[in-house]
Amino acid sequence: MKKIAILGQPNVGKSSLFNRLAKKRIAITSDMAGTTRDVKKEIIDLEGREAEILDTGGIDESSDLFKKVGNKAIEAAENADIILYLVDGKALPDERDKQLFYRLQALNKPIALVINKIDNDKDEERAWEFAEFGAEKSFPISVSHNRKVGRLIEWVRDHLDEPDASMAALMAADEEADALENLLAAYDETGEKTQEEDLSRINVAIIGRTNVGKSSLLNALLGEERAVVSDVAGTTIDPVDEAIIVGDKTVTFVDTAGIRRRGKIEGIERYALNRTRQMLEKADIALLVLDASEPLKELDEKIAGLVDEYKLGCIIVLNKWDKALGSYEEIVKEVRYRFKFLSWAPIITVSAASKKRIHKITDLILHVFENYTRRIPTRDLNEVIRQATIRHHIPSLRGKPVNILFASQYDIKPPKIALVSNRPKGLHFSYLRYLTNQLREHFDLEGTPVILVPKKRGEREEESVEC
Repeated sequence: MKKIAILGQPNVGKSSLFNRLAKKRIAITSDMAGTTRDVKKEIIDLEGREAEILDTGGIDESSDLFKKVGNKAIEAAENADIILYLVDGKALPDERDKQLFYRLQALNKPIALVINKIDNDKDEERAWEFAEFGAEKSFPISVSHNRKVGRLIEWVRDHLDEPDASMAALMAADEEADALENLLAAYDETGEKTQEEDLSRINVAIIGRTNVGKSSLLNALLGEERAVVSDVAGTTIDPVDEAIIVGDKTVTFVDTAGIRRRGKIEGIERYALNRTRQMLEKADIALLVLDASEPLKELDEKIAGLVDEYKLGCIIVLNKWDKALGSYEEIVKEVRYRFKFLSWAPIITVSAASKKRIHKITDLILHVFENYTRRIPTRDLNEVIRQATIRHHIPSLRGKPVNILFASQYDIKPPKIALVSNRPKGLHFSYLRYLTNQLREHFDLEGTPVILVPKKRGEREEESVEC
């Protein structure tokens, strides 16, 4: 599959073109220069021909951060098969643009000069000024108005591989057979439609305050400089995702934007926070990254609350352990005190900078995911619940006895257990927490929340309680 790299100086419309080619809003766009900082990837289909597009950060040398962003962009171009270089058509040709374009031309790859922000015929008359670039192919377009973008797409498509007709026919036959098999498999013996979970893929969100080392952690996990790392707080804006194979699982890491206090969230970071929430909706496990080199903050607790809100598996990562403020016992005690609601989450100490103990995170992810998707046999589940109720009787409800008739797990990600009771409202939160603790003592549920749902016989849904 061929790769298409979109390059240019800041604020020329690269992310807007990326979204237009992808036919969906993926990259965050704004009038603020330097919004895109990491390389964003997406597989697209251009009339039957697949390609991977790369949205790069603006090439700018005004600061160390943007120099790193620019280096990532050039690296993406070197690895790409097709290059689209964007310039601002409303501005005069820039000497820096010409130097960068000549440098990219020297790579001897198909390259097009894309003159963006040509919104009308009057603007197009000025586009000839860019002829001095000596581009073999130039396209005056307006991404925001979708003006003449089709010609550019056609040129890109012509440089993509022709689909193999025989292979396409085989794939179509396979897809038809798979569709029939999946349709038959989707129904159980009673004719009821069933749902299957894809347990071969694990989505891991890396969350935490700004500048706690999330991007450094992602790079260490991947073994490459995938995300831009800088001491500037809020470097990551667009979520950066990358997949690796661990055993028989595909683990996709998402480095989300660092979260600030609400009063400090402005402009583009508000969009970034919304995008982070979208990523969490799709995640299975959260790596909650804390900075061990400084005291815990109230914001750390609020971010940890997102784990509870989205019912995610969780691993607490104490980063910068080589600069830890105290002993292991002292810091873990403080973490457990501050994050009582994550008492079930394992804690690991690492240093993303030196890569110390990083390899242990992937093993822990597999372990937590196994528990997050665990199905407890009904017989064993009911025996534990029965013994627990004998040990501590359920308090009565207004003088009337409360009994659990039976328990049954009905879902995973995380484990959800229905407690069928004669008086489900009589199962108080504190008693449900006791039952959850009993389940954790008998079954390996480290790293995952457990949701107990009191129900009356015959009822399909009742208010759930997570413990």
